[in-house]
Amino acid sequence: MEKEIRFLRFVENLYLMGLAQLGKLVNPATGKVEKNLSLAQETIETLRMLEEKTRGNLTQEEESYLKSCLTNLQLNFVEERRKEKEEEKKEGKNKKQKS
Repeated sequence: MEKEIRFLRFVENLYLMGLAQLGKLVNPATGKVEKNLSLAQETIETLRMLEEKTRGNLTQEEESYLKSCLTNLQLNFVEERRKEKEEEKKEGKNKKQKS
């Protein structure tokens, strides 16, 4: 049971780190919201690797929690990437109008 709790906490730490990197949580170290999509992508890849390497060795609860965290981060990543591209597009139009 103790190992299961440690695993869930480990996944939770990665999940919270990913949310902070997506700009969804305040960075506790700086007290600011800081978005860094490339770091968020690395965190997602780490969770994917963890999912792959632990396949068949997790309890149902561990597997479900890992999958839920991973899916949530992936969906939020796609949404943040979409927002970023829309902002870039808007900035490009504004620059053309000023020229």
